[in-house]
Amino acid sequence: MIRTNLLAGACLALLAGCASQPQSLYHWGAYPAVQYAYFKGDKGPEEGILALEKVREEAKAQGRALPPGLQAHLGLLYGMTGRGDLFEQNLLAEKQSFPESSVYLDFLLKQKTPGGEKAQAAK
Repeated sequence: MIRTNLLAGACLALLAGCASQPQSLYHWGAYPAVQYAYFKGDKGPEEGILALEKVREEAKAQGRALPPGLQAHLGLLYGMTGRGDLFEQNLLAEKQSFPESSVYLDFLLKQKTPGGEKAQAAK
């Protein structure tokens, strides 16, 4: 009886170890590391853009969604490099994916590009 219970317990443990882990709703890729490196000052906007575009391609290839904030962060990086069209495009994509962020994204969109037209007009 004890031997049977031990055998059953061992089988259950083995099967539990083989169970697949649930897949995350979003494809995070290197996004957290890229964002951390940028805010820490270890990486510049161009390096962040390349890394986040790679995460976007990976997500698309896997048919998975991008996480909240990735497109907005990518848009801000594009804005810092003077590419206002890509700044706006990415913020609008973030707004469409996560409508709960609309108020903040509308505020950013009104600013145009970081350091852009409105900043120049204030000088």
